[in-house]
Amino acid sequence: MKRFKFFLVAALATVAIVAFIAATGDAQRRRAKEGEAGPAKTEVVEDALKTYVPPGDLDEYYVFLSGGHSGQIFVYGLPSMRHIRTIPVFGRYPATGWGYDNKSKEMMGGLTWGDCHHPGLSETKGLYDGRWLFINDNAGGRIARIDLRDFECKQILGPLPNVAGNHASSFCTWNTEYIIGATRFSIPIPKGTVADVKDYKEKYKGVISATKVDPKDGTMSVAWQIVMPPWDYDLARAGKLVSGDWFFVTCYNSEAEFIDGKPLEITASERDKDFVIAVNWKGVEKEVEKGNVTEIGGAKVFDPIKTPGYVFAIPCKKSPHGVDVTPDGKYIVGSGKLAPVVSIFNFEKLLKAVQDKNFSGDDMGIPVVKAEAVQDAEIPVGLGPLHTVFDDKGFAYTSLFVESAVAKWQWQGGQQWQMVDKIPVQYNIGHIASPEGDTVKPLGHWVLALNKLSKGTHLNVGPHQPESLQLIDTSGPKMKLIYTAFPEPEPHYAQIIKADKLKDVVEVYKKEENKDPNATWDPKNARIERDGNTVKVWMTQIRSSIMPNVIRCNEGDKLIVYVTNIEEMRNELHGFGVCGYDVTGVPAPGATMTFEFVADKPGVWPYYCTNFCSALHQEMQGYLIVNPKQK
Repeated sequence: MKRFKFFLVAALATVAIVAFIAATGDAQRRRAKEGEAGPAKTEVVEDALKTYVPPGDLDEYYVFLSGGHSGQIFVYGLPSMRHIRTIPVFGRYPATGWGYDNKSKEMMGGLTWGDCHHPGLSETKGLYDGRWLFINDNAGGRIARIDLRDFECKQILGPLPNVAGNHASSFCTWNTEYIIGATRFSIPIPKGTVADVKDYKEKYKGVISATKVDPKDGTMSVAWQIVMPPWDYDLARAGKLVSGDWFFVTCYNSEAEFIDGKPLEITASERDKDFVIAVNWKGVEKEVEKGNVTEIGGAKVFDPIKTPGYVFAIPCKKSPHGVDVTPDGKYIVGSGKLAPVVSIFNFEKLLKAVQDKNFSGDDMGIPVVKAEAVQDAEIPVGLGPLHTVFDDKGFAYTSLFVESAVAKWQWQGGQQWQMVDKIPVQYNIGHIASPEGDTVKPLGHWVLALNKLSKGTHLNVGPHQPESLQLIDTSGPKMKLIYTAFPEPEPHYAQIIKADKLKDVVEVYKKEENKDPNATWDPKNARIERDGNTVKVWMTQIRSSIMPNVIRCNEGDKLIVYVTNIEEMRNELHGFGVCGYDVTGVPAPGATMTFEFVADKPGVWPYYCTNFCSALHQEMQGYLIVNPKQK
């Protein structure tokens, strides 16, 4: 074991050094070529034109990037790789006022940050339908829904009961019946239960959670959960077509140990194989409807040991991270991050193994399918495979974290399960994305590498260096890296959707769409009312005035300000900020925002439009006069 670890570390170090030297040399050679006339320069120009979107033209695709511990979603255009919009979700965002107004603060539930990892687009029959985007919060155990009609967060569900570290989320079933989630960190359940880690194997539990999505309006609710052994559940993926009634979840630490003082990287790496968990969610759903559940923490919890036949473990090398399903739904791809291969499992063989009870035994009560009964191939892709996406020509693309590369292999066609190509990236790629590459009809042409390290491939910006996004052209026989962008921290995963699938995106809210009872549509109706120690203000904003432009109150009064932007033209955003107070927001045209705060600072405090709106923008101001308490 020690010799294995020594050789593994040595190999990884060698690969990293070689990759760094090669990339540095490539950059130097490229710059030298750029100074020469001839084919090299022509090639550079051709590559640049592939991503060039002239002024007035539009990108072909939307890219939705998770923002990691920033708690946000970043929207890019592809192929231009331009950052178009930030959608605030789990973190405060003064640029729009998210987390400052009453509605968003209530939605955030008292938390001001989240760790969002995996955006998931809603699907119909395995195709993106352009309705909603879901995003998980690993830290807070929550799931949020963004309405793609206006790119605004409409609901944050959670914290999910019994789930600690909602990492294996947000992955939709192929008709968006459910969003899958699972515990990265097993804990005693229900939440709030205390047990020492010395009792980890006996008293800690993993949980797989199914969140129901209303097909009409997207409203989410906790449907049911599955109690599991105390393994660490990592990523998930729903089946499609023939496997559409199933979903799959990877796990590591199937050793089911957590030892005080001993690094988990050692404890959780003892076995040569961990598991891909296969769940017949349609079957579990029927058992839940029959009442074969126990209520734990307010959730309906199904126990697969008490009611067997729906949850199975497939052995997979080693500490598998990502699990993916081919576009036809027939194969499950497991990526063992500590093995140089991806494992290919045949879904039809899985069904037969389950029917025949072709098991090697069970692990903590979960039946373990014999690997040889379901595995079709192991593909030697390279070091540190994490995730796989697909194109429209029968090829698959796997990210290689340790090797800092993307491997291309054939999953369908004459050279099935054979390596085809490999390209280095800078550096340590995590997730990977391609246009609609996890649907039943991938679109191909592009692969986006979401790299964890940039290592000086940009102007020096100090120790907090950005990640890198690298765009790879896959339209030819050889992959070609043609663009690098540097996003805000820290994208984990992305979804890429054809732009024309987003229909009738709202740019101005019509008056009849604004259901806020405190919306005020005419400056003549702007007013101030006092009710005891509460001062309510109905405010309007329009180029170029704020009304009322004077608010008088007393120290200690509670202020509730209803701000309506009464513009009817797109792009005419108005901001609202109060000097000296933690109050800011940007109502969109036709929208109302509510701000509640205590006037605890006597004096005269200007308020103004924070978002430049017109030639008379500077004149959009008023005064908050806070009279001191009488002594």
